[in-house]
Amino acid sequence: QVQLVESGGGLVQAGGSLRLSCAASGTIFNIHVMGWYRQAPGKQRELVGAVTSGGTTNYADSVKGRFTISRDDAKNTWYLQMNRLKPEDTAVYSCNIRAGHSWNVQDYWGQGTQVTVSS
Repeated sequence: QVQLVESGGGLVQAGGSLRLSCAASGTIFNIHVMGWYRQAPGKQRELVGAVTSGGTTNYADSVKGRFTISRDDAKNTWYLQMNRLKPEDTAVYSCNIRAGHSWNVQDYWGQGTQVTVSS
């Protein structure tokens, strides 16, 4: 059974930093993308950033230059480093893996971790 476990959320003042972690367990075949999403109150979930199986990274325009995705292969864990946080970054952040064959792609999600940025 695949599980994604997140940690690192919390309360931080504007301009501060947080590092979120996502640890994966279980067997996952044909991983295509590992990513981070967020959902603010009253808003739809949106993509924050992602790393493809080929190692390329992509970020939402709103976080470019401030957020960085990295991976620790030995621990099967990836991270979202968030710097110069803004109040509008407040949201529940979830990690995601998209995997499977092209005819049967699946998304695996963590439970989410709350990030609150005060002004």
